[in-house]
Amino acid sequence: MKNYNLVKTVLIFLIFTQSIYFAQTFNSHTKSDYLAITGKFISKSLTGLTGYKMLKELTKKIGPRLSGSPSASRAVKWAKEKLKRIGADSLWYQKMLVPHWVRGDSEKAILVSDKMDLGKQLNIASLGSSIGTDNDGLFEKVLEVHSFDELDSLKDLVDGKIVFFNTPFDQTLVNTFNAYSKAVQYRVYGASRAAKYGAAAVLVRSVTSLYDNVPHVGVMVYKDSVEKIPAAAISLEDADFLSDVLKIDPGAKIYLNLNCANLPEIPSYNVIGEIKGSEKPDEIILIGAHLDSWDKGEGAHDDGAGVVQALEVLYLFKNLGIHPKRTVRCVLYMNEENGSRGAKKYGEYADTSKERHIAAIESDRGGFTPRGFSVKTDSVSLAKMQSWLPVLQKSLIDWIRPGGTGADISKIKNAKALIGFVPDSQRYFELHHSAHDVLEAVNPRELELGTAAIATLTYLLSEEGL
Repeated sequence: MKNYNLVKTVLIFLIFTQSIYFAQTFNSHTKSDYLAITGKFISKSLTGLTGYKMLKELTKKIGPRLSGSPSASRAVKWAKEKLKRIGADSLWYQKMLVPHWVRGDSEKAILVSDKMDLGKQLNIASLGSSIGTDNDGLFEKVLEVHSFDELDSLKDLVDGKIVFFNTPFDQTLVNTFNAYSKAVQYRVYGASRAAKYGAAAVLVRSVTSLYDNVPHVGVMVYKDSVEKIPAAAISLEDADFLSDVLKIDPGAKIYLNLNCANLPEIPSYNVIGEIKGSEKPDEIILIGAHLDSWDKGEGAHDDGAGVVQALEVLYLFKNLGIHPKRTVRCVLYMNEENGSRGAKKYGEYADTSKERHIAAIESDRGGFTPRGFSVKTDSVSLAKMQSWLPVLQKSLIDWIRPGGTGADISKIKNAKALIGFVPDSQRYFELHHSAHDVLEAVNPRELELGTAAIATLTYLLSEEGL
C-alpha cells in the first residue's frame, strides 16, 4: 500500500509539474491556441494543395533548373512572381556569379571484350563539373576498385586506365542519408584520387538505394594539383554487369565519349520575400530551399518540394490572416547543387546585416511524410523547441533532436538555431539526382503535411522566440 501511495504521489507531481512547464513554455498563446492554428495550416494545405499546384508549374512548365541554364533563369522570374502574388511585404534578388556546366549530347560508354565477343553500351551520365573527352573519345582498359584504400594499393596498375569505383549503397543502414554519406565520396573525389596515379577517366557506381538501370548524377570536385579527367556515373545494373565481365576478362576495354563542358560563369540570383514582423521586424525566421536542380528528371523532390513549401508557408500566413511577431523570410537559393554560391551570398549578407536571425529552417530532403526536425543550437533552445512537440505532433512531427541541418542555411553564422526539416527518407535516394525525380513521384498529401509542419514551427518560433 505504501508503494502504491508513493507511485500515486509521484504521478500526481509529474502531471502537475508538466502542466506548469507547458504553461511557462507557451508565453504568447495557450497550447489550445497553437493547436487551433496548426489545424488551420493542415486544413488549408490539404484542401487547397497550393504548394503541389505550384510544384506542378515549376516541374512541368520550367523543368530541371541547373545553375547557369535558361530554365534556372526562368525559375528565378517564376519565384519572384509567386512571392508577388502571395503578397510578400517585400521581395528582392541577390546577385552572384554561378558555374555554367553543360552536359552536352554525347554520353557514350561501350564495353568491349574480345574474349566474350561483347560490345555493350552501358548506361552512364556525366558527373557535374566533369570535363569531356576529346572528340574521338578514349578507349582503355578498366580497373575495378571498391575503396580509396584499394585504389592506393593498386596505384601501380592505374596509369592509362579507366578506374571503376564500385562501392555499393549500404542497404543495411536504416537512415539512408548515412548510407549516402558513405558512398558519395567516390562520386565527389574519385576523379582526382584516380588522376593522381595517371588514370584516363573514372566511372562511379551510382549512389542510390534503387536497383535499376538509371544513372544518378551529382557534382564532382577537381583538385588543382592533379590533372582533370572525365568522370561519369554508371547505373547499378550495368555496374554489376561490368564487374562480372571484368572477372571473366580483366583485359576488357571501354570506349568512352563525353562532350560535357564548363563554360564561363554567368550571373544568377537568390530570390527573397518576407512578411514583416508586427512586433520585432528585425528578428528573422528564415525558411530556405534551393531553386536549382540537376538536369536529370524535373527536380521535383530535390528541391522543388522545399521551394514550394517555403513559398506556401508565406501563403498560409497571408491567406489565413496570421500576423507574425517576427519577420518570416523565404529565401530561395541558387546553385546549391554545384557550388553553393547562393548560400555564401546570403551568409555574407547575414553576417553584415543588423538583423538577428532567430532561426533558419531548410527543407532539402524531399517532399515525403514529416518525421522530425534536426537542430543545431544550444541545449536551452533545443529543450524549448522539444517542449512544443505536443503541438507539432498534430502535423506528424515525432521528434526534435540535435543533428545536421542544411547546406544553404549552414552559411548563416549568427543564427540562434539552424533547423533541418526531416521527412521520411526511405524512398529519397531511389530518385535523387536522376530521371526518376519527377512530379509523379511526389504524393500531394505528404508534401502538404510537410508544409503544415514547417508553418507550425515557423509560427511557434515567431511568437515564442528562442
